[in-house]
Amino acid sequence: MKKTVVVLGTQWGDEGKGKIVDLLTEDSHAVVRYQGGHNAGHTLIINDEKTVLHLIPSGILRDGVKCYIGNGVVIEPKALIKEITQLEVSGVDVQSRLYISQSAPVIMPYHITLDQLREKAKGKDAIGTTGRGIGPAYEDKVARRGIRIGDLLDPELLKAQLTKVLAYHNFVIENYHNSEPLDFNEVYQAALEQADFIRDMCVDVTGELHKHLENDEKLLMEGAQGSLLDIDHGTYPFVTSSNTTSGSASTGSGLGATHIDYVLGITKAYTTRVGGGPFPTELFDEDGAELAKRGVEFGATTGRARRCGWLDLVALKRAVQVNGVTGLCVTKLDVLDTFETIKVCTSYGQDAFPSAACDFDKVQTEYQSLPGWQSSTRGITEAGDLPAEAKALLKVIEDFTGAPVHMVSTGPDRCENIIIENPMK
Repeated sequence: MKKTVVVLGTQWGDEGKGKIVDLLTEDSHAVVRYQGGHNAGHTLIINDEKTVLHLIPSGILRDGVKCYIGNGVVIEPKALIKEITQLEVSGVDVQSRLYISQSAPVIMPYHITLDQLREKAKGKDAIGTTGRGIGPAYEDKVARRGIRIGDLLDPELLKAQLTKVLAYHNFVIENYHNSEPLDFNEVYQAALEQADFIRDMCVDVTGELHKHLENDEKLLMEGAQGSLLDIDHGTYPFVTSSNTTSGSASTGSGLGATHIDYVLGITKAYTTRVGGGPFPTELFDEDGAELAKRGVEFGATTGRARRCGWLDLVALKRAVQVNGVTGLCVTKLDVLDTFETIKVCTSYGQDAFPSAACDFDKVQTEYQSLPGWQSSTRGITEAGDLPAEAKALLKVIEDFTGAPVHMVSTGPDRCENIIIENPMK
């Protein structure tokens, strides 16, 4: 029996992970978010009602399911409290089911200030971050000067730590960026108020997760962003500040690698990317515009328009390899319903996979053209009901990547899926 399943993105994010996590949560006891910050946006549509989650695991919309934010997540308390409040106003029980790791780093106001000042200073060389302090918070974590959730709960310890770290960052803000420093008392008092709100939700998440395993209960691990944004394996430096690949499910939660039974890789039937950086299959023609229109390709967190292109099988295969993907879920298949011809990238014209953004300049993409089906796949729930051309596309994906397609999403709603093999069963 599979007890622990990791769900992650295999592209540059925005693959539709939230919907799939919500779907699989029906058979889960708990859902764990293990990396990233509130720069993630997981969109769920249930009975035509849209909910966007940024920090809280997607399982929160399933009654009775426990939701954990692991130590690998950087938490901006103000954003978290806002998200909790909004959900509770809409009738979702959050505070009795949400558990926050005391070891999770805190995104403080100076992290946000620094993030925005840096991007502005880079000008045309800006990476395209969301400006929400994610990167600077991870930097402080690695530099061993970060403030963690547990620190917020101790006013005297917080005061001592904040005194030192704010002096350090204010020096940079003033002397390097020529900007106004942050006021200690304002930052400190706000942190104390936020701590009071979340205090009862703060626990030893690692310990709680192991109790679930000891009781033979099923865990669903939810990643943010996508594999090609991984700080080590992505299109560096146009990447996020954390490891988005499957290894961080262990480090960001405290579960051992041998506790993970299955890795579900989510991929769109085409490719998108937000912000700057390489994108070998990007389209600038009518096909790209059609993908954007039919896929409603705008960021759930930022509202920024996503760049669109054909499915990149070379990059997808690398994501399958580095994540140890057990099975794939292909999302937004219905977006391709109108295309007469569908293309997939099958070669970069070189043996080695690019290791950095500059290496993508040498890529020469080669494509395989497939006939489109030009009929509606929206809402299909049985694989046998798919057009032959759609089945052929899925077969090409399987053959090229070496990973079986276990799920297909045929629409944005919770019920619009084809489940060939349920990872939670």
